[in-house]
Amino acid sequence: MQHEILYKPAYTLVEVKLEAGERIEAESGAMVYMSPGIEIATKTKGVVGLAPPYQGDITHHRLNGETLYIQNGSYMASSPQLSLDTKWGGAKSFFSREGLFLLKMSGTGDAFISSFGAIHEVKMKEETFIIDTGHMVAFTEGLDYSVKRVGGLKSTILSGEGLVAEFRGTGTLYLQTRSMNSFIGWLTPFLPKSG
Repeated sequence: MQHEILYKPAYTLVEVKLEAGERIEAESGAMVYMSPGIEIATKTKGVVGLAPPYQGDITHHRLNGETLYIQNGSYMASSPQLSLDTKWGGAKSFFSREGLFLLKMSGTGDAFISSFGAIHEVKMKEETFIIDTGHMVAFTEGLDYSVKRVGGLKSTILSGEGLVAEFRGTGTLYLQTRSMNSFIGWLTPFLPKSG
């Protein structure tokens, strides 16, 4: 699947070039534009432009018979050959305090994931890395994790909710440079009050 990621790292758009009969599956509302020959099923070659619903970044991850775990708000599009499991129970409570859950994507094909803010990629080799749970985008198999509460002043500085995820092992971790919850917290005082 040929693609080009444009306008990084903010307001990013991915342009996917489809051959006749080639397909892509995308999150509802992600389509920005498309060639006239593109419909629900393509009959002619053309292009499709896809973007996330918020200002942020997009990255491409090629899966070759492996698994990628994606924060539910970060899935944008993928090859139809990839299996996307929304009922996977392995991480239902992973980010429950953040209102997030993980999608399990596996197989061989192309995945496009998005973020709020820029995407920061961390390659890990038998090491440990700690992140605020609100900054999680995706991670590859080979990484184990545990969610921990940080207390006192640290919870205010590191994470409004006081939750961090500690990742261990070898794999790739994708983070977003902004947190939706932090942004909403910043924005709330500026919103009109009802009543």
